[in-house]
Amino acid sequence: MSRLTDLLRQVEGKDQRLAEDLRREFAQLSKRRAFGLNFERHVPETVELPGRPVRKGDKVRFVHERGQSAAGLDRRLWQVTGFRNEAGERIAELARRDSPEAELESSARAVADLVVVAEFRDPIFPGLKSVGRVTRGGDKPFHTVINAENYHALQALLYTHEGRVDAIYIDPPYNTGARDWKYNNDYVDGDDAYRHSKWLAMMERRLKLAKRLLNPADSVLIVTIDEKEYLRLGLLLEQVFPEASIQMISSVISPGGVPREREFTRVNEFIFFVMLGISGPKKIDGDLLYTAWKTEEANRSPIWRGLLRGGSGPFRADSPLKFYPVLVDPNSERIVSAGDPLPLNVDRSTFSPPLGLVAVWPLKKGGEEGRWELAKSTFLDRLDRGFVRLGNFNRKTQLWSVNYLRKAEIDRLESGELIATGRAKAGHLEIEYAEGRARKLYPKTVWNEPSHDAGTHGVAVCKALLQGRKFDYPKSVYAVEDSLKCFVGEKINSTILDFFSGSGTTCHAVMRLNKQDGGKRQCISITNNEVSADEQKNLREQGLRPGEPDWEKLGICEYITQPRIAAAITGKTPDGEPIKGDYKFTDEFPMAQGFEENVEFFKLTYEAPRPVAHHRAFQAIAPLLWLKAGAQGQRIDEPTEDFAVVERYGILFDLDRVGGFVAALEEAESARMAFIVTDDDRGFQSVCRELPTRVEPVRLYESYLKNFTINSGRE
Repeated sequence: MSRLTDLLRQVEGKDQRLAEDLRREFAQLSKRRAFGLNFERHVPETVELPGRPVRKGDKVRFVHERGQSAAGLDRRLWQVTGFRNEAGERIAELARRDSPEAELESSARAVADLVVVAEFRDPIFPGLKSVGRVTRGGDKPFHTVINAENYHALQALLYTHEGRVDAIYIDPPYNTGARDWKYNNDYVDGDDAYRHSKWLAMMERRLKLAKRLLNPADSVLIVTIDEKEYLRLGLLLEQVFPEASIQMISSVISPGGVPREREFTRVNEFIFFVMLGISGPKKIDGDLLYTAWKTEEANRSPIWRGLLRGGSGPFRADSPLKFYPVLVDPNSERIVSAGDPLPLNVDRSTFSPPLGLVAVWPLKKGGEEGRWELAKSTFLDRLDRGFVRLGNFNRKTQLWSVNYLRKAEIDRLESGELIATGRAKAGHLEIEYAEGRARKLYPKTVWNEPSHDAGTHGVAVCKALLQGRKFDYPKSVYAVEDSLKCFVGEKINSTILDFFSGSGTTCHAVMRLNKQDGGKRQCISITNNEVSADEQKNLREQGLRPGEPDWEKLGICEYITQPRIAAAITGKTPDGEPIKGDYKFTDEFPMAQGFEENVEFFKLTYEAPRPVAHHRAFQAIAPLLWLKAGAQGQRIDEPTEDFAVVERYGILFDLDRVGGFVAALEEAESARMAFIVTDDDRGFQSVCRELPTRVEPVRLYESYLKNFTINSGRE
């Protein structure tokens, strides 16, 4: 507003009347109450990068002294202007960069006492460094786990997966006020007056990137939340995804509940489903509200339904074209055909059925004229296919009932849930339930499944996999599995992303889905290596600092996420012992059996500008090219003088070797992507014309990392 006031003063000096008109309009606008979700966006965000070498030009902060707490630590931002050696120690020369007024203030500090800071507006050259892998899945695609600040990782993934992700499942911090998440490297607690707006700002930036990663034609974003932020989250989702269909369901995750003083006992959380394009929930085994639906005996719903309309618009006048006579042979009790619909002004008594047949009209119990569910043409088609049968004869009303199969039952026939054993004498199909097949239903908006209990099937599962390593509030693996099954249950080659990965439950659930149907779904899991607030205090008292091995080994990614996913695949705990216990529900087998899956673990790196400018950064981006090509098969980790081709992709380093490159791609029948390294537009187009039609061309600039530069000020 102050900026507008200044501009109005400038206009006033040139055109008094125009200034008065503008002030009048400005005053009217100022009186309007803002509609929708409004919050302070708190820019820029920053993230500390412990362990990253300090370079000239870096922004840095001071690190706490060994053995001391971080209380009272100077949190101002400094920029490294140079280095000097002093008594064998490397000293960084620093200048203030927090504000223009502070530019002249300078200082110096030992490099070991500094931590590099990345602001969310700074150009960043990201790379990926492999820190391990587990291979038990043969030629199946790899799941990937990325240790990174998720905002930067999401920006990097825009190069590899923009518009290609089928489902995103996230369990973000619930903002309970219990110091469970950080904003600008400081824990946010319940006393922070800007707690809610900081949370919204953090979420909005990431959701905007998530939107670009999702397939706009058919994909879903799934977000779990509790009562602290569900109202604000709902408004935020509507603002970021105005074109989406959004539903929120309530899910029981703790049947015993959490008692609270003068409050209802909380047993549930909420799940938002943001559905893009044609996306919508699919039918699954049961409705997630009544477990009894999963038992065979409780699954015997009526197969044949009455053809007489019983819902809205049930009368003849509501749909005249569906008022027609069904022609019945009373001797054989067989439906023969149907007559033409009667216009509204024609009395049904004027219709004379063919000799030997009777006309059955859609009449209600009181004698009112109703209408059938099907138009005549559809009725005759289903009659011919055996999907219509004559029902009972009511001697009191002298009326026949007519039954038919709805589309839902026809679909169940095609899926094998129902089976036809033959045709009855009257011509209709004899249908019964297939033995051992559960009824497929749309999930309801309230979920109450024993398998979703986070204590029994979240905490206990993590305990079995990790043997004593503690993680607070892990999701039930079966709850995540059910959420995903509603949308990717039939997409066996889908890509699922979780950028608040926590203990790795989403990847675990995806592997379970793959085992159930032989799928090749891939999960990308992103989590940082944050150490809990309580653990940080203990580590500081031991004289440790972030970035040091003894500190980092207790971070969430290294201590929980990576070993949990590795244990799930191998069937062995981090100590090499077989995992005790069995998986339950959809399929039951020993956890020690593991999964036939592959996973690779990466750490996001922040590369220096100089190697980028001198074309020496290929190793940093090699995993990103592999991810873009599908994360399957071999990876090209080193540049060559001419070209390299592996199962899924190839890279042309020298345009003069295009002939050999194209020939190699022709032989690699599974190759679907070709990266061409060139700064020459015409040269790139020339190569594209020679590639096999099944191969997608992708251009790489010769300064490799310039292809991946992320600037966090962009949204």
